Amino acid sequence: MINYPIGDFLIQLKNARLANVKEVSVKKTKFIKEVAELLKKEGYLNSVEEKDGNLVVSLKHHKKSPVILNIKLVSKPGLRIYMSTRELSAKRGASTFIVSTPKGVMTTKSAIKSGAGGEIIAEIL
Repeated sequence: MINYPIGDFLIQLKNARLANVKEVSVKKTKFIKEVAELLKKEGYLNSVEEKDGNLVVSLKHHKKSPVILNIKLVSKPGLRIYMSTRELSAKRGASTFIVSTPKGVMTTKSAIKSGAGGEIIAEIL
């Protein structure tokens, strides 16, 4: 049994990037599917498909290298990290944060635009 499924999913994406694997298959949950759809919308993934209770995602490549450079988990099961809209706007930079807000899972930019803070799931470079 997996303790932290979203963390496991994001680390599998990171490992696939390092091993030059194009597809990753994980057990499907609503939260993982939301995050995968967000990553697809932001241009980090090519496709998100459901097959036999699993979610199969394919990494997007640009000039034979994956678009995702690095993924860093911010919140962990033992220590959740929360930020307000003001703190999120101060953290702007080259990286993108995945934020779980009361309005759904979104990136830093859309969380600031909608005025919602929340739990910082991961940072994508």
